[in-house]
Amino acid sequence: MSAELKTAKSTRFVYQDDEVLLKPFDWAVLRRLGHYIKPFIKKLIPVILLMLYGAATKLTVPILIGTTIDRVIDPDTGNGSMMFLSIFAGTILALYILQLFANRIRIRITNVIGQQVISDIRKDLFTHIQKLSFRFFDKRPAGSVLVRITNDVNALQDLFTNGVVNMLIDVVLLIGIVAVLLTLNFKLGLAIMFTVPLMFIISTTLRKRIRRAWQDVRLRQSRINSHLNESIQGIKVTQAYTQEKENITYFDEMNTNNRRSWDVASGLNQIFIPILEITGGLGYFILFWYGAILVESNEISIGLFVMFATFISQFWEPINRLGQMYSQLLIAMASSERIFEFMDERPSVAEKEYPVQLPTIRGDIKLKHIVFEYEKGRPVLEDVNLEVSAGQSIALVGHTGSGKSTIINLLCRFYDPIQGRCEIDGYDLRDVSIQSLRSQVGIVLQDTFIFSGSIRDNIRFGKLDATNDEVEAAARAVHAHDFISSMHYGYDTQVEERGNVLSMGQRQLISFARALLADPRILILDEATASIDTETEVKIQSALKVLLKGRTSFIIAHRLSTIRHADMIVVMDHGKVMEQGTHDGLLEQRGIYYGLIEAQYRFLQEVV
Repeated sequence: MSAELKTAKSTRFVYQDDEVLLKPFDWAVLRRLGHYIKPFIKKLIPVILLMLYGAATKLTVPILIGTTIDRVIDPDTGNGSMMFLSIFAGTILALYILQLFANRIRIRITNVIGQQVISDIRKDLFTHIQKLSFRFFDKRPAGSVLVRITNDVNALQDLFTNGVVNMLIDVVLLIGIVAVLLTLNFKLGLAIMFTVPLMFIISTTLRKRIRRAWQDVRLRQSRINSHLNESIQGIKVTQAYTQEKENITYFDEMNTNNRRSWDVASGLNQIFIPILEITGGLGYFILFWYGAILVESNEISIGLFVMFATFISQFWEPINRLGQMYSQLLIAMASSERIFEFMDERPSVAEKEYPVQLPTIRGDIKLKHIVFEYEKGRPVLEDVNLEVSAGQSIALVGHTGSGKSTIINLLCRFYDPIQGRCEIDGYDLRDVSIQSLRSQVGIVLQDTFIFSGSIRDNIRFGKLDATNDEVEAAARAVHAHDFISSMHYGYDTQVEERGNVLSMGQRQLISFARALLADPRILILDEATASIDTETEVKIQSALKVLLKGRTSFIIAHRLSTIRHADMIVVMDHGKVMEQGTHDGLLEQRGIYYGLIEAQYRFLQEVV
């Protein structure tokens, strides 16, 4: 792989996600996650009661064991009564059986609530992304967006299903154990608790490193998904240029880096276990050393000593689980930051608080002193002025990059101008609701998008409540009915992802039918006939006469023969309107348009 290619690939996926690694642990993020639990507070009441019952059972059993030893088994204090022994043993068994059923009910409820919370988060994230402007998607690979909705949301699943409740159980259990130990014998309990601050100091030291490690894992997974999406979408180009080996090499490098970052994060997680084992061992050492002294001096009984030993074994289990829960929390924190980073994105094209609902459009359009740039300091349109009367067909021509498609983007309000005004029927587009505008604008692109599903569903996308007869009528009008009928399942033919079973021309005809069915007041054709053969184009031109009648239309075409009958032709060059007029009038001027016609004519002559 060349040095240039390596450099390009190494920087391809460096974008805003890198900033996540610099953020501190943010408790506000956890509070935001908590908002998703609020609607289920009432349903959590039985869970909390069952949780308290479970904690009470675990606190009661060691006391019963110690009491049994002192009253029945210990030869110095016990009476050896088998009846008391049977009562205590039966009580303990009954408590564990009840706890088993309580846990099953608790887990079932928390799983249902947890899955609903995850579903709500994923729905909110997807809904928000649907509202974001084109600038948001311009800056990010599709795979980066995909990983937020899938991997990052899935990373919260364990946290919301049982993680939070188990954490609460362990916290309650720990508080209960500490309280019981200090109550039973304050000196012995305090001596054992000495190990807790030590463990806390060591684990806190690891906190920052573990969190950053998991954030790095999420970032690398996002980059892998971005590359996978790009590789799959561009597989034809990769194979056409025999770049499979280089692509595999680069993916292997990314995959290896991801595995290494996971190893680092997982390794830091595992440090918690030895710390807990060491502190737990130290706690047992204190218990047996100091506890033996207290037993020898008759300050505590054998039963009380056994109570302490049982409570100590229970004490380190929740701490161990809390350590694992903390690691899980850090993973969820890294994912949550990335999720809320997207949710905090505001559309660059935003509606006013009370936007005007655009009435049925007549189609009068004015562009007044428009200035626009995709990147700061690099203007694409400079002081563009254009006035279009309702029902006119306007052709936009010019070299690639002259600003033709940008005008279309502004009319659809995919972007807002930096300066100037875009008006339809006298309404500034920044004042009207986006839905009321775009519902009356139809657009057909050169690279039209076909969704997975049937041909009928793809046409009906222009009007979801259209009948089958209306769908078929739209297809007939654009001469798509014949090829659709010739397919084995006709209109019910499944077209697969991006319409792979259809030719480019067939996909274009379906997009025409879709636009016709939508019946827009303003129609935009952006190189819409570029992928259609000459014979089909003749049919399309006749259909367009019907389609364009009574509508304001904008046509972008490099094949200039297709726009000669437009009411007005606007010639763009370097973001400025250089000429405008009819086909014949512009030819008489012998300016830029005349040069474009002449160049295209010479090209066709050379081809022939």
